Amino acid sequence: MTDNKQPQTSIELVIDSSINANQTPPQLTINNQKQCLLSILTRLHAGYFRISFALCSQALLWKSLGEPSDNPHAMRRLLQTVPSTAFVLVWSLALMAQVLLSLLYTLRCLLYFRNVQAEFLHHVGVNYLFAPWISWLLLLQSAPFLTPKSNYYLFLWWVFVLPVVALDVKIYGQWFTKGKRLLFSVANPTSQLSVIGNLLAARAAADMGWKESAIYFFSLGMAHYLVLFVTLYQRFSGSDKLPAMLRPVFFLFFAAPSMASLTWNSISGTCDTPSKLLFFLSLFIFASLISRPCLFKKSMKKFNVAWWAYSFPLTVLALASAEYAQEVRSSIANGLMLLLSALSVLVLLGLLLFTALNTNILLSKDDPFLSVNDI
Repeated sequence: MTDNKQPQTSIELVIDSSINANQTPPQLTINNQKQCLLSILTRLHAGYFRISFALCSQALLWKSLGEPSDNPHAMRRLLQTVPSTAFVLVWSLALMAQVLLSLLYTLRCLLYFRNVQAEFLHHVGVNYLFAPWISWLLLLQSAPFLTPKSNYYLFLWWVFVLPVVALDVKIYGQWFTKGKRLLFSVANPTSQLSVIGNLLAARAAADMGWKESAIYFFSLGMAHYLVLFVTLYQRFSGSDKLPAMLRPVFFLFFAAPSMASLTWNSISGTCDTPSKLLFFLSLFIFASLISRPCLFKKSMKKFNVAWWAYSFPLTVLALASAEYAQEVRSSIANGLMLLLSALSVLVLLGLLLFTALNTNILLSKDDPFLSVNDI
């Protein structure tokens, strides 16, 4: 018999240890990063500036409460014990958030101009175009290293106010020329952002000593606030104009009179009767809203960036209560100031925590703002 066995050959595998099996080719990494950035830009919208102007208003609150005061009440002195480094940290965080959002939105304007144009043409989206300039004005007024008398303050004021004026011409001019039918069809709680933008411009002008300019912006904001207040009050029950997830913007109802109270205080130099009237109005609307928790029930089921709409109005109300307590100096007024300030800080901390825990859905495709703008 012949042996039919074939000779066996052995194959030796040599693994080069210098090659990492998990290493990603550089070109693939760059493409992934580019796709990730483009995905962020398509989903980012002006509504995300809620985050920055919540932080910026908080910085203004901490600055206001930390300033020297002749109010001898113990509650006021307690708030002044907060170290100044805490205010600087809050202001720096607000600045970083605002710069980051501004850079991303600028890229969106350059790469996805049609999406930005869709926001500009929509009755909800156009109002949030005031948000970046509101944030910058808040940062300017709370800046720890700029005084209202400096030339840099004046220059930055012009830079931030001119876009507000341009948007005013577009929105208010449209209301004036097309009549109440257009106003009834487009008016919604976010329309009050235009009013807040004008009032902030007026407050900054008053701080610089430009009283005539301050009165101009104040009259422009308050005239349109009265029109909006009557229009929105008549259709308050028609909250179905906005998706349920966007109902936190109803807090803007008391943000506008609170800001008006602060602005008139800066113009007149004291918390006089008009300033108190506006503060009391904001308190009444705040009480009316928090007594109707069912209005916000659906919006609280799942985290959304719209939750940040709670922070700014509460902070402005706390600022107005601080000015009121400074004038009245009663235990009730100071207790109200302490309560609202603590509530504002707690809400902001809660929002920061929820945002950190839900970063994976922060730029969700299911964002109701995107469906509102049809983009």
